[in-house]
Amino acid sequence: MAGQFRNQSPGAPRRTVFGLICAFTLLLLGIFATTNFNGPVQHNLKARQAANDIRSATKERAEATGDKYLLGVGKADITGPIVELNLAGYASLPQVGTGLRQRIYSRAFIVGDVNKPKDRFAYLVLDTQGGDTAVRNGILEGLAALGGDYAMYGQSNVAVTATHSHSGPGAWFNYLLPQITSLGFSKQSYQAIVDGGILSIKRAHESMQEGYLDIGTVDIDDGNLSRSLYAYLANPESERSKYSTDVDKEMTVLKFKRASDSKNIGVLTWYAVHGTSMLENNTHVSGDNKGVAAVMFEKAMTNDASAAPGFVAGFSQANVGDTTPNVLGAYCDDGSGAMCSFENSTCADGKSQSCHGRGPLFQNVDLGDSLASSGTPVVGSTVKSFHFFQDMQYYEFPLEDGRMVQTCPAALGYSFAAGTTDGPGAADFTQNNPGIPTASPFWGIVKGLLREPSPEQKACQQPKPVLLDVGELSVPYAWSPNIVDIQLLRVGQFIIIVSPSEATTMSGRRWRAAIKSAAASEFLQDTEPVVVLGGPANTYSHYLATPEEYGIQRYEGASTLFGKWQLPAFINLTPRPPPAHRRRVRPPPDNRNNSLSFITGVAFDNTPAGKKFGDCTTQPSASYARGAVVNSTFVGANPRNNLRLEGTFASIEKKDGNGWVQVRDDSDWDLVYTWTRTNWALGYSDVVISWETGINAEPGTYRTRYFGDSKALIGGISAFEGASNTFTVT
Repeated sequence: MAGQFRNQSPGAPRRTVFGLICAFTLLLLGIFATTNFNGPVQHNLKARQAANDIRSATKERAEATGDKYLLGVGKADITGPIVELNLAGYASLPQVGTGLRQRIYSRAFIVGDVNKPKDRFAYLVLDTQGGDTAVRNGILEGLAALGGDYAMYGQSNVAVTATHSHSGPGAWFNYLLPQITSLGFSKQSYQAIVDGGILSIKRAHESMQEGYLDIGTVDIDDGNLSRSLYAYLANPESERSKYSTDVDKEMTVLKFKRASDSKNIGVLTWYAVHGTSMLENNTHVSGDNKGVAAVMFEKAMTNDASAAPGFVAGFSQANVGDTTPNVLGAYCDDGSGAMCSFENSTCADGKSQSCHGRGPLFQNVDLGDSLASSGTPVVGSTVKSFHFFQDMQYYEFPLEDGRMVQTCPAALGYSFAAGTTDGPGAADFTQNNPGIPTASPFWGIVKGLLREPSPEQKACQQPKPVLLDVGELSVPYAWSPNIVDIQLLRVGQFIIIVSPSEATTMSGRRWRAAIKSAAASEFLQDTEPVVVLGGPANTYSHYLATPEEYGIQRYEGASTLFGKWQLPAFINLTPRPPPAHRRRVRPPPDNRNNSLSFITGVAFDNTPAGKKFGDCTTQPSASYARGAVVNSTFVGANPRNNLRLEGTFASIEKKDGNGWVQVRDDSDWDLVYTWTRTNWALGYSDVVISWETGINAEPGTYRTRYFGDSKALIGGISAFEGASNTFTVT
């Protein structure tokens, strides 16, 4: 896979024979890798060359050009409860956390006008499933409480977006429907994201100084694939012929450089690929492909002369809706080896459950110096943002041909329950299915018990057959959003659409084109606009399919909440702020304090007789060859007792003279923490810390460290530590 940098014009897990990979990480790191459900990621000898490629990727241009801006970057830990809590993304009840593959973060990027410092915006990228109302409210409240200069950050100019990882702790959503699989709302999970989001903005704000922005693009040809090509082909051929691919292959790169010494302080990218490299049977928390890419990129830049201390890499999501990182296609895990049905992603039994997308065993990436080119400077001193709330229930507006159409209260169709090839759904639902499966009368009963959609709603949502009329369900509180955030951010000729929904490939293309056309005709006549789409953000609102894709009613169309005309409605609303009288919409409901929760807390931790917390009960072997996995088992305690934010649960230390130096912590992909409750009644648990040494591990003497916190049956929480025997790596 080669990337070519182009200047913009001015202006019990399920097994599979294919390994899981963090595919997007490899897009920048040039590493061969394999990951399977039971094994490690293995790195080949290109790893060191990859680091050199990355270092050359952010070299400064020979002479600074473009306009100066106030720039700041910041990063903070948002790793919530890593065990005994459902992971967010697949909405799968059995997918409950058992440990940590890699810590997750909030990354903040602030851009301000040098001459008008209050004209600024903060763009957050969370290693989570999406931005959502509860988390955004918490972050905005926290910024307001800080007072002083932080009063400049508010509803209008703060965008809370996400990488769309499907491997982060859940239970932080504002609405009931996405809370169901996590058994409600977890204040601990929610607070970890909120506190980290605030801290990342605070760090970005404190780091602000004058600097320059560059825009460029990288073509990544086989980093994604369409998982819903049948629906994409419903778009007009005249429109499809404008594009050479059925998913966007271009990554947009925005580079941040401080003016004082031309050091790179950060990079923010947009690329469309689902955060589903880790499949539905994964139970270890991670940032999935984009989160892993960001951490590894940042670590590679730590000792690079071109980068300033605290370099931050943000891998923002784009028009992700119909994309997948599982680029080998979708096959039936039924022994047949056949590909899934093109029309509805089913197998020989007519069901979708055995249809799964496959990622490669390895991926060779050679970006070389593809990011080294300077790109196009951002010009124009203007930094602007606008935000307003829009109620999508029966919003009426004209199409370009003059026809008046309207959106609908939120609803999900039958094919929503079928899931996708990245995560098949339940029962006998299939994509592109017009009705309830006859073999599953249960769903008909459920639908009737919840709410039978009104004739008006049925007509509005056509041709979607409504399974869950979530927008009209409000008991015990709202099930799904009807009020969404409309937001645009701009710096010079660079414009960011902040989407609450997962836009499909063609939806993103249409939306970007509309904004670009409006900008070019109204305020950027002399410089070609560059438009990106970031999301899902602010208020998670499921999907955004084109009207043509909506008519096919695969998963993406069935999950487009507000009906056939949702995309034209968003386009109608976003080129410019509407008059004030059209923006008088109440904020979305805030369900943080009345959300249900059936998530049990930690009762207590205990140790077997003769043992104490932190004892290493299974020692590593005396020596290992590079590439081996080093396992150490400790008497453990529940990690929910202390999330150790900005800290670590585990480390690998190397002997250096008479002391020890930490060389790995749990932010590293190759150090894996697994917690297991061994006796519920007595409160016993084990922790296994696994170091996947890789072939590039330095020879030497090492030990494994464990850091935990135990909860007494009567009393408080106490910290403890443990260490393994020493071992050598040769």
